[in-house]
Amino acid sequence: MERNQLFKFPALCKSYGFIRYYFLPAAAPLDESRIVGGYECAPHSQPWQVHLTYKGNFFCGGSLIAPRWIVSAAHCYMLPRYVVANIGMHNVSMTEGTVQRIQVEKAFQHYKYNSNNIDNDFMLIKLVEPAQFNQYVQPIPLAHSCPRNGTQCVVSGYGNMRPGLFGEFPDRLQCLNVPVLPEQSCKASYGDGITNSMFCAGFQEGGKDSCQGDSGGPLVCDGELSGVVSWGKGCADKGFPGVYTKVCNYIDWVNDITEEN
Repeated sequence: MERNQLFKFPALCKSYGFIRYYFLPAAAPLDESRIVGGYECAPHSQPWQVHLTYKGNFFCGGSLIAPRWIVSAAHCYMLPRYVVANIGMHNVSMTEGTVQRIQVEKAFQHYKYNSNNIDNDFMLIKLVEPAQFNQYVQPIPLAHSCPRNGTQCVVSGYGNMRPGLFGEFPDRLQCLNVPVLPEQSCKASYGDGITNSMFCAGFQEGGKDSCQGDSGGPLVCDGELSGVVSWGKGCADKGFPGVYTKVCNYIDWVNDITEEN
């Protein structure tokens, strides 16, 4: 499918909209990325940000949590042998000496992941070799406590900045400040689509949100990884904020997988 036709989206979240993942065809450039209504992150201010490529094409984000481990969304799963993690990147259109490109060895979707309702949308990715920590590449600690209503957080990624099939895509990492929303507000938007593994962050009035391409990327609250970009109805639509996976639910599973592998 050519760039000037349609993007390919793998699934619909029932009646709620697209999961926040997209895949670019081989002919597309790598600089297709942005958050809706956000701002350019200060270069390398999010040193845990991972830019995942499949056969050279960007498809999802992630967060570095240890030298050989990345957290992403389960719906971002691709065959590991074709996936490369790009860490320490800011501008995808430039050759940056800060970037570490590391082949993926394994990927572990959470064993309770449900692709029908995007429940437990959480995945661990193991790298073939460890990332080297420096001022451009650093891990983010996992949040052991679940996010509290009103907490101010930052979501970052390389996703679409203008909702629609063709979008608008700059080439630098984008950030957006968003508050955690009350559970009742989240369920008022999405009803039974919200499970115990999910929470909402963003703005009920719309206009600012994560979007397709941001999937798997970090939502950081108080210096910890509290959420993983998962899904939502459209992007930045009024009454439909972004839905994130609760990292706090998966601490024991992360420990089990990383210790056994």
